Amino acid sequence: MRVLHVISTPEPGGAGHQVRLLVRRLPHDHEVVLLEPPSPVPAGIGDRAGTRPGAGPGARALRAEGVRVHQVTGACDADPAAIGRLWRLIRDGRFDLVHTHLYRACVQGRIAARLAGVRPVVATEHHLGAAILEGRRVSPGMRALYLAGERFGRITVAASPAIAARLRAWGVPDRRITMIPKAIDAAEFRFDARLREAARTRLGVAPGVPLVGGVGRLDPDKRFDLLIRAIAETPDACLLLVGDGPARPALERLAVIEGVADRVLFAGAVPHARELLCAMDVFVSPGSGGFGLAALEAIAAGLPALYATCPPLEERLAARTPVRGTHRLSPRDRESLPRALRAELLCLAERGGVRLPARAVSSPYSADHLATAVGRLYETVAGRPAVTPLSAPRGRSGRKSTFPLPGGNVRNA
Repeated sequence: MRVLHVISTPEPGGAGHQVRLLVRRLPHDHEVVLLEPPSPVPAGIGDRAGTRPGAGPGARALRAEGVRVHQVTGACDADPAAIGRLWRLIRDGRFDLVHTHLYRACVQGRIAARLAGVRPVVATEHHLGAAILEGRRVSPGMRALYLAGERFGRITVAASPAIAARLRAWGVPDRRITMIPKAIDAAEFRFDARLREAARTRLGVAPGVPLVGGVGRLDPDKRFDLLIRAIAETPDACLLLVGDGPARPALERLAVIEGVADRVLFAGAVPHARELLCAMDVFVSPGSGGFGLAALEAIAAGLPALYATCPPLEERLAARTPVRGTHRLSPRDRESLPRALRAELLCLAERGGVRLPARAVSSPYSADHLATAVGRLYETVAGRPAVTPLSAPRGRSGRKSTFPLPGGNVRNA
């Protein structure tokens, strides 16, 4: 089966990372289209008119998996020119199924697929926010545009219960929604002492200096401002923020105001966080929204993790089986973060800097489960017999998925 993935953002991580986990496990012929705003590079440089090879760390990570990556530019969500380029790409590529990821791709990709005569269309919403969507304020017009395109798809995958609820609130029929959570490949984040030493040397962090870290897009709702203020109360530690976004200038100013500019490092966006997670000693996710995937990556790298929101870890906490070395921050206690951070740094000193063992949560959040669930969905939507997904780049897995298929009980969100 030939599958085309259409993604709204070229940024590393996020939806692109989830697609990378799929393409290395599903036994299909995958290609990827990155939708980007206009750039100075002339259109038409590439193998098809109006498209060009994808660039940037996200595209490089996908190409490293042997995936052909295209780039299509567009000025707005319903840009007719971008939809036309997608239509030609889908038509000429003779794709059997189109899988769209994030808002703009879901609008343009569904329309282009229908124009190209491809009816098996799957959409995934990775972070459909209540008020902010891909850095923009959601308007009634955006919701109407989304619903108009939704009719051209077969089913929408919600990456969390909150996203499923938002889709229903927007008017997407419940029978056309199912939930498959985001996932990680824990083995990709295993600790490596050599990577740690190389990363800390490059960052200029002296041996023995505790390095606190956060990973994610630098948006106001991630609340990295709270982390900078907490670092101001822990004079022996440095802070490393991995990611980029519109809040970076404000965070840099705040570091100056708090007098910690020399102890706050901005690494920018990276295609994979493993090396920088190896460099850290404590991981903190202070934002109260989102799925908390970075926290799962952190514990897989052997880090203690402080988090405000992480549904997988919260599930373990509610079941009274918390993951060792994790602590949920209180949203109503302003001292919760600095107090917990000081406690973790004391524990780090008592361990003599020794790393915690790698930990993982239950299988619904593993890459193998993600591939099994999505693979079964592809075969059902395309009307083909199920194919066993690859469990890893070099093998196959007979693991069965309990995820409900369309026509069954989809009220699992």
